[in-house]
Amino acid sequence: MNAFIDFIMGPMVWIAFLIFILGLILKLVMIIKDVNARESYVYSYLTWKHSLRSIFAWLIPFFPQSTKQSPIFYSISYIFHLLLFIVPIFLMSHIVLVNEAFQVSWMALDDGVADILTLVVIFALVFFAIRRMMVPEVKYLTSFTDYILILIVALPFITGFLAYHQFFLYRWMVIAHVISGEMMLILIPFSRFSHMIVAPLTRAYIGSEFGNVRHAKDW
Repeated sequence: MNAFIDFIMGPMVWIAFLIFILGLILKLVMIIKDVNARESYVYSYLTWKHSLRSIFAWLIPFFPQSTKQSPIFYSISYIFHLLLFIVPIFLMSHIVLVNEAFQVSWMALDDGVADILTLVVIFALVFFAIRRMMVPEVKYLTSFTDYILILIVALPFITGFLAYHQFFLYRWMVIAHVISGEMMLILIPFSRFSHMIVAPLTRAYIGSEFGNVRHAKDW
């Protein structure tokens, strides 16, 4: 048992990060290869100016017109995606681990604030799950896999929250937290989670087409 714990706390962490990084690189290479084979004409109007203009426009809350049609969903989704990066990166315990490995550190969130933000992320995931069950047009497009993906994202936050507060089974919660985090990292390049790199590329494509070809805004 101790050997297993040592493995998931040590080598498996590096393996997960390696698969995550190499998987995203592979995903990017495959996208570029596919574009070259099918839609190489895209390069004729793809520009940095219109790409970045579109990307930054869609990062501004409620700036795109379509986001104003579903303000509650958009607000929760925007906050969720923001916290999905902020909480793990600025969590004190994670910073300590990075500092032990690389001797680098940065400002950390207050533990109380981190607690609240973690609960916000969990609430958002519950909201997404209920929305998929209750909204007809979303329910129609939802598969069992979508619920599994929501659970995969939720587990690192739930187990991390429980482990920090040591409500029960502290050791097992820590193990579950590490394994679920590693599992999410590994799955990102090979699932819908990969939209973390696909989305900016899509915005660049649409922004360039609208701006450089149609001479219009895409927001």
